[in-house]
Amino acid sequence: MGRHVMRALDALRVRSIAFIAVICSLVAFQAQAQEFTPPPLSAYGKLPGFEDAALSPSGELIAAVAEIQGKRLLIIKPHQGDPLRVEPLGPIKLRGLGWAGDDTVLLMLSQTEDLGFNWRVDDMEVYKMLAIPAHGGDFKVMFADQRDIATGVFGNFGTRKVDGKWRIFAGGVRMTETGRSRYQLMHMRRALFSLDPVSLKPSRIEREASEGRYRDWIVGPDGRTAATFNLAYNNGDWDIRGPDGKVLASGKDPAGRTGLVGMGRKADEIVYYEFDEQLGERVWYALSLTDGSRRESLPDIEVSRIYRDRATGLMIGYREGTTRRRNVFFGERHAKISEKIDTAFKGYNVTFIDWTSDMSHVILQVDGNSNAGTWFHVDINTFRADPIGIERPDILPEAVGPFSIVDYTAQDGLEMDGILTLPPGREAKNLAVIMLPHGGPASYDTASFDWWAQAFASRGYAVFQPNFRGSTNRGAAFKDAGDGEWGGKMQTDISDALAMLAEKGIADPKRACIVGASYGGYAALAGVTLQQGIYRCAVSVAGVSDLSLMRRKDLYETGNNKMLKISFERQLGPKSDLDKLSPRSHAAAVEVPVMLIHGRDDTVVYFEQSEKMADALKDAHKPYEFVELKGEDHWLSKAETRQHMLNASVAFVEEHNPPG
Repeated sequence: MGRHVMRALDALRVRSIAFIAVICSLVAFQAQAQEFTPPPLSAYGKLPGFEDAALSPSGELIAAVAEIQGKRLLIIKPHQGDPLRVEPLGPIKLRGLGWAGDDTVLLMLSQTEDLGFNWRVDDMEVYKMLAIPAHGGDFKVMFADQRDIATGVFGNFGTRKVDGKWRIFAGGVRMTETGRSRYQLMHMRRALFSLDPVSLKPSRIEREASEGRYRDWIVGPDGRTAATFNLAYNNGDWDIRGPDGKVLASGKDPAGRTGLVGMGRKADEIVYYEFDEQLGERVWYALSLTDGSRRESLPDIEVSRIYRDRATGLMIGYREGTTRRRNVFFGERHAKISEKIDTAFKGYNVTFIDWTSDMSHVILQVDGNSNAGTWFHVDINTFRADPIGIERPDILPEAVGPFSIVDYTAQDGLEMDGILTLPPGREAKNLAVIMLPHGGPASYDTASFDWWAQAFASRGYAVFQPNFRGSTNRGAAFKDAGDGEWGGKMQTDISDALAMLAEKGIADPKRACIVGASYGGYAALAGVTLQQGIYRCAVSVAGVSDLSLMRRKDLYETGNNKMLKISFERQLGPKSDLDKLSPRSHAAAVEVPVMLIHGRDDTVVYFEQSEKMADALKDAHKPYEFVELKGEDHWLSKAETRQHMLNASVAFVEEHNPPG
């Protein structure tokens, strides 16, 4: 790697540390002048002031979504100089930002839509992609002008530079002609389209699967289909076909645990995964497109994200999916740049958001103790690391509760960990505590700034986010240890963490509440129904209360999909036991106040899960509050309703478990 690059990286360390030092010195000055006062809850509950950013392929332009003077804006600008374009966005649900060449910004959003009377599913979260000319001109919505294609994006397959021109690749659903020039949406099986970024004129390059089958694709560096994956829902037969249609790999998996990952490290290989019955875990394979030979890809590594070349789709690195996160790049130049960036921001969490193919320009998101989230544009060629946005400007470094990874052992001897966030400026001794299990449950928490945990910590609580068995931070065996343990060992892993905090003297076990969303909401309800005498209150946000109802509805909506039946059996256990594991069935056992919060437009865990839990608590004459979030989805995507949730949950916990 050239000397000028190394000098640039050394300069980067100085500049980034200098920026953080300026913030810290400012806070130190303010701390001398007055005692610490926590920010208002709105500082935590509102959407980040800087939400997303993306680099054009040349690295010359940046697109960002940020709040300026109370307005949410899309900003397109050179990394040095005045904006080329500033557009108001309003209350859209942003899902992603990218580029197709240096002239077109791609903005992904979603909205909840009613599918009508002829569908098993009432509502669906539909994704849409907007193409925005960087230098001015009208927005265009992908597929909006096509009578025979639904206005929605069903899979983003990336962008490629083909014969010197950029193309967008996306999944679209073709509608059925029901009369003269009249079309109706009759199924959700997608085809693969290639689109021009300027006109958005689509060209179909792959057909949709037949009824009862699923199909997926990988687009190669040349813009052609590198691989096609086919799966039969009724028996689990699958195959992967190469560019010429020849079968390269095949098998049978009734549980549907096989699928595509993407291009490999070379243009003549792709990566896919399948479940190895002997090992009892999912294995990634690099599959040759030339002769069908395969080898294990990234063996014994838990991967949370693949880093890819934006122009070709080739794999250039990955991020380890463990509590202690690490970025790994393959090429020597990329690896050295990544290493120097990590050194420059030592002690902070560094997330690579976007990068040019030669990695001369990189956008980073950085957070950590004393930093609620800062975004940087790194230009290796000019020795600069410039801050381009601050996520939560109202939360100064002194208001960030210190967080760390804490290892502990469950009562059956299984080792695990969790994230402990402490209240700013308070001794970690005998504190009131919030147990905050994550959703999923196939997910995990990391030692990074978490707006919900930080909001509780700012009010004087210790907050613990346990990575219980079933989480995805310790490999396949640890994840699979959660199978059949809803309401069982997954639940006691959480209370075991509370006992550990009490033993260390950090938390007062008599002043504990359990709070969570999605699966975490189920765990919160299970903590005061399937368990008793542990928590003083519970808050469930979009939580499951009735496992039988969840199973029944999901199977109905998928046409009694056999693979889903097998998945439910594996994850939840026998159908006959589901009522025993459902908080709704044990509402009479509740001894403490319960708060239920749920978005009306939730298409993941339906609103009726909380409605029926509320009815059960009411019938059992138990204390509860029910907060309805009108127009909100499963992810709390809207600023107003997210703030409503935070205000309600914090006030409820403060009332029933004061921090002291």
